[in-house]
Amino acid sequence: MQARELKIPGTFEFTPSVFPDDRGMFVSPYQEQAFTAAVGHGLRIAQTNHSRSRRGVVRGLHYADVPPGQSKYVHCPRGRLLDVVLDIRVGSPTFGVWDAVELSEGAFNAVYVPEGVGHALMALEDETVASYLCSEGYNPRAERGLHPLALDLPWPADVTPVLSPKDAAAPTLEEARAAGLLPTYADCVAWYDKLRS
Repeated sequence: MQARELKIPGTFEFTPSVFPDDRGMFVSPYQEQAFTAAVGHGLRIAQTNHSRSRRGVVRGLHYADVPPGQSKYVHCPRGRLLDVVLDIRVGSPTFGVWDAVELSEGAFNAVYVPEGVGHALMALEDETVASYLCSEGYNPRAERGLHPLALDLPWPADVTPVLSPKDAAAPTLEEARAAGLLPTYADCVAWYDKLRS
């Protein structure tokens, strides 16, 4: 499995080997040894999420209060999606920096999103499936969101975004920062250190 760190330190793309034969194919989208070598700690899995979306559906931009936050390991077993990460950790050297990776059923690549980093995805085809491994279960009191279209993110110009009412009503990055709703870099680094110890 190949690991590539993205523009935001601590976020990674993982690309496994795919083994096709006359029966079909075999692939292992998550491999603990490769993950731990890249990230520096294992992935605690408290919940798995599965979504199916039509073309244009945007899910996010989401994050959770830190600690503990919620890290995610996301791959696309069907269709294609654009996975976007945004550094929203106040005080981070890369605050406001984003990166994007196309995930697909052909590549079986995945993106790891650490606690405190914002995450969104857009389905690029109908019937696109996203599968998430999550370090924490859903906690509605700790979950936060930012309006995904109010940011300069690389959504394709030829795809009409479809948002949930909740995401459409989410604050902008500036509004969330002014309201004290964003995680701090110091809190996130302290949490990462705890995970590595």
